[in-house]
Amino acid sequence: MPIVNFERYCEMLDKAHREAYAFPAINISNIDTLNAAIEGFVEAGSDGLIQVSTGGGAHASGNLKDMVLGAISLAEHAHRIAARYDVNIALHTDHCTTDKIDTFLKPLIAETSQRREQGKPNLFSSHMYDGSDLPLAENMANAVPLLELCRDNDIVLEVETGVVGGEEDGLNREGIDKEKLYTTPEDMVAVYEALSQVAGARFMLAATFGNVHGVYKPGNVVLTPEILRNGQEAVMAKHGAEARFWLVFHGGSGSSQEEIQETLEYGVVKMNVDTDTQYAFTRPVVDHVLTHYEGVLKIEGEVGNKKDYDPRAWLTRARGNMARRVVQACEDLKSAGKSLGR
Repeated sequence: MPIVNFERYCEMLDKAHREAYAFPAINISNIDTLNAAIEGFVEAGSDGLIQVSTGGGAHASGNLKDMVLGAISLAEHAHRIAARYDVNIALHTDHCTTDKIDTFLKPLIAETSQRREQGKPNLFSSHMYDGSDLPLAENMANAVPLLELCRDNDIVLEVETGVVGGEEDGLNREGIDKEKLYTTPEDMVAVYEALSQVAGARFMLAATFGNVHGVYKPGNVVLTPEILRNGQEAVMAKHGAEARFWLVFHGGSGSSQEEIQETLEYGVVKMNVDTDTQYAFTRPVVDHVLTHYEGVLKIEGEVGNKKDYDPRAWLTRARGNMARRVVQACEDLKSAGKSLGR
């Protein structure tokens, strides 16, 4: 099935919103992690999102370190691979900060615009603008024109208020003022009022409730999911039930199953998964090297074993294990078995 179009994507998100489940959004940085994500969704019978960060795009372009070129290359591969399977896959870009709007986000939107003029489908289904380090008014002043661009090209925009702590993909917000880790109901109302002015647009909100990027042992991250409930209630009290946000959960590593599933009741339809799938991908590679040491390395003049050091040997294991972690994410978020299908 091709990468979903705007209408199908909104149908996916609306159904998840209505039935209280969410889609894993799997960060990828190369063809093997991309294939692993899709294969995991297929095995779980779940629709899902694949997302590329600025760092992931740069990595995919090799020594060119061109984040736009890398993101386009990965997206084009995803379009071809997803078309061979029967689950719905959406493509998303993750955490574009204000300083990269003109060098990452706008060029990718322009790429989609050019494709549309040629009668081709959108390159990406949605993009994220992360202006959470700015005062809210300034954050929204940047978000609104981006949302207009997205609306004009049938793209969903994700925005963030509050700050997700920790460090991920070069975005370091460790040691942040803890008050900034929690979005207020007033913030959520202000975001809705700013973005809803763009008629016909669809948007997601990554509201923060103590989220921290990275990996932490259970109990080390203090989440307050009721912040999402309170914010949604404030928005609906002022603007009606139709104003209830599609919410996004960032920084979920180390969260309990109970905390994750509680957020689904409050409107979370997308949960970013990166740290856990990175580990799942790398762990079998380490095991392969340690258990095939003499075959992988040419020790004391020996020739090694080509079957052991062929990258396909260990990449296949890595891909399979990451796919299994994607299945777990689908089960945790209750999307398993709920694909819209064809």
